[in-house]
Amino acid sequence: MNKNNLMKLLGVALVVAIISTGLFYGLFASRLNSGTGSGRTMVVAARALKAGTVIAMADVKTIPWPAEHLPKGAYEDADAVVGTTVFDPIGTEEPVMATHLASPQSGGGSGVPEGMRAVSVHVTDSTGVMALLRAGQKVDVQVVTGRGAKASETEVRTALENITVLSVTPQPEQSSQGHNVPVVTLLAKPAEADVLAAADSGAVIRLALRNPLDNATRTRDALPLGTVMRSAR
Repeated sequence: MNKNNLMKLLGVALVVAIISTGLFYGLFASRLNSGTGSGRTMVVAARALKAGTVIAMADVKTIPWPAEHLPKGAYEDADAVVGTTVFDPIGTEEPVMATHLASPQSGGGSGVPEGMRAVSVHVTDSTGVMALLRAGQKVDVQVVTGRGAKASETEVRTALENITVLSVTPQPEQSSQGHNVPVVTLLAKPAEADVLAAADSGAVIRLALRNPLDNATRTRDALPLGTVMRSAR
């Protein structure tokens, strides 16, 4: 192949490359313009936001969102997040999601509403119930005292009723009494949280699973083991 033919081939290749690049850029730009033309926006952090930050207008901004629907938990309007408190840190340019923010309903991603407490307790003798237990279910908390002493001194009392389960950890952990038992985290009012903490530190806790539609409560008197034995005769 002589030099003139080689130069012609190189010229043709260059022209083809330029045309291909132009076509690709045109198609890409067209697709990009059609995507960002949805008119939707999404709120992102204008700077890194630490936990506890009360969001101001200068802390966030909106960017074009090409899709018709925003991701679940995202915000389209900055006014919707201004004044809220950051629960989980948010990085610069990171979308502001509902799980990042503390709210009266959910406390961010923790699932703890305002005025409530999450309390973990070690559960004994409830293996069958533990296999059925899931977050969101309701349970009654039974407290057993005097076990290991005289049988006549053993008592059981339903301390709390209709308590919501937040999470279940079936892997045994050591309790304050030295037993390796599963852990269940419950959602409780502040006064109920004290009851659960006291029971977990000095008694044996059992759980009774409730029907989700059963909201009935009753008088909760202590039941001595001796009374059970006498009534069984």
